[in-house]
Amino acid sequence: MRAVVQRVMSATVTVGTAEVATIGTGFAILVGVGHGDRAEDGERLAAKIAALRVFEDPTGRMNLGLRDLPAAGVLAIPQFTLYADVRRGRRPDFGAAAAPSHGERLFAGFCGSLRGEGVDVREGRFGAQMRIALDCDGPVTIILTSDGWAEGDLGAK
Repeated sequence: MRAVVQRVMSATVTVGTAEVATIGTGFAILVGVGHGDRAEDGERLAAKIAALRVFEDPTGRMNLGLRDLPAAGVLAIPQFTLYADVRRGRRPDFGAAAAPSHGERLFAGFCGSLRGEGVDVREGRFGAQMRIALDCDGPVTIILTSDGWAEGDLGAK
């Protein structure tokens, strides 16, 4: 499972002309699911993201997390293209991305795990053509992946 986490002042997802989800301060997270990913990968990724301390405290240091900011939230956006392979040719190969049914199930599980961590989560629409508007803060962008996690590490947070 892969996640691109961006600290934002606001973020909005629109499908067609309808606004599907919006947040103020928090994280916009692009979430990709690979065909070999498991529910445990999403749980661990959610725990790591919920614990990230990348918001500034009163002294200007990145020392605060989502739970330290009362109005902070997450806008999670399903993004199978995070598994694009562009090593050969000019057209991306998405063969490493999960099948839609598997990806949708694990994306929903990831969002549920974030909620279980006490985070307010809004979601983009799985499988839809989305327009995403971000007002990035910093910018602060962090890439997280479960690729290569050892089986014994899955219980660690």
